[in-house]
Amino acid sequence: MGLVLLILLLALLFGGMGFAMHWLWIIAVVLLVVWALGFVMRSADGGGRWYRW
Repeated sequence: MGLVLLILLLALLFGGMGFAMHWLWIIAVVLLVVWALGFVMRSADGGGRWYRW
């Protein structure tokens, strides 16, 4: 019985990690798009930084 609970717990853990990793990939792609737009905005502005830090 303990082994079945352990396998179920591991399946839930890995399933949750897979769901979280899916959202982290989406966030990474969105940040990549924003970063790429920064180059476009910088070149259209004639140079300089498009961010404040």
